[in-house]
Amino acid sequence: MASDLVTKAKEAFIDDHFELAVDLYSQAIDINPNNAELFADRAQANIKLNNLTEAVADANRAIELDRSTTRAYFRKGFACLKLEEYETAKAALETGASLAPGDSRFISLIKQCNELIAEETSHLSKQTPEVPTNTASFPDPQPVSDLSSQASVVPPAKPKYRHEFYQKPDVVVVSIFAKGIPPSCVSVDYGEQILSVNINVPGQEEYHFQPRLFGKIVPANCKFDVLSTKIEIRLAKAEPIHWTSLEYSKEPVVLQRAIVTSGTGSHRPTYPSSKPKGINWDKLEAQVKKEEKEEKLDGDAALNKFFKEIYHDADEDTRRAMSKSFVESNGTVLSTNWKEVGSKKVEGSPPDGMEMKKWEY
Repeated sequence: MASDLVTKAKEAFIDDHFELAVDLYSQAIDINPNNAELFADRAQANIKLNNLTEAVADANRAIELDRSTTRAYFRKGFACLKLEEYETAKAALETGASLAPGDSRFISLIKQCNELIAEETSHLSKQTPEVPTNTASFPDPQPVSDLSSQASVVPPAKPKYRHEFYQKPDVVVVSIFAKGIPPSCVSVDYGEQILSVNINVPGQEEYHFQPRLFGKIVPANCKFDVLSTKIEIRLAKAEPIHWTSLEYSKEPVVLQRAIVTSGTGSHRPTYPSSKPKGINWDKLEAQVKKEEKEEKLDGDAALNKFFKEIYHDADEDTRRAMSKSFVESNGTVLSTNWKEVGSKKVEGSPPDGMEMKKWEY
C-alpha cells in the first residue's frame, strides 16, 4: 500500500502536481512514519511549493531517522539558503558533502553560502541579498524538473496546540501548551532565523511547528524545557531588538532597539499585544482610586463611606473613641469624643421602638 502511494507521488511530482505529491507522501508517511526517504522526498515537493520551513522540518526528520541520507542534507541546505539561513545551510551542506565526496552540487552551494556569509558580515547594516536564482540549476539525485519553479502555497492546517510568546531585551520565550508530553517525544531544532518543533507521541497525530522567526537568533544559546503543561523554548536574540511578532513578515517594519533598564527598581514585564499602546497601570490605579473617592452613594453605603472618611482623617484620640464606643454599644453608638467615652463603658442606645438584648452563646 505504501509503495503504491510512493509510486503515485513520484508520478505526480514529475507531472508538476506538487500539492498532490505532498498529499500522497503524507499518506505514505502515516503508514510508514520511520522511513527517512519519504520525509526527504516530501521535503523536495515542499520546496517546489515554496513551503520552505516545512521542507526544513521534513529534512530534519529524515536526518533524525537516518543520518546517512544525503538527499536530506542537500534539501535542508537548499531550503535554508532560500530562507537566507546561510550558516545553517552551510552546516547541512558540509555534512552532506562529507557523506558524498566529490558531489559538485554540494561544493557549488557551499561556495555560494561562503560568498553570502562574507557579504552579510561586511554589510551588516544593509539588507541581506536575495539568493541568486541559479542556485536551482544544480541537478537533484532524481530526474526532476528545476527546483526554482514555484506553485501556489498550500494553506496550513489548524494547529493542534496553542502557542504564545513574550520577550526580554536578549531572549524570546515561546510556550507551546501541550499537557503531559514525555520529553522523549519532543525534538527542537534551531537555525539562524528558524525554529523547528516536533512532537511525536505514539498513537497521536504528529505535530510540527516551524515558523521563520522575526529576527535572527544564536542557536548555540537556545534551549527548551518540557514541563507538565507546556513546552517552554528560550530563543537567544542575535540582536537586542524588539520583535513586533514571533514570525517573519515581508511587510516593512521599523526596528526598535530594546530598552535595558538598570537599578533595583521593580519592572513589569511586557507582553505582545494587538493594541497599539501598552497600559499604564499606575495611571489606571490612580484613576480607579479617584473614581472611588468621587463615587456617589446612597443609603447605608453613603453613611458607611462617610464614617470611613471621618476615621481616615481623624487623630488618634478620635479613632480610639470611635472604636471603643462602637464596640461597647454593640454598634448603636459612634462617638468621636475620647474625653467623654474614654473613662466609662458606653452603653447601647437602640433606635426608638427597639430594645437591646443580650445574646447567650
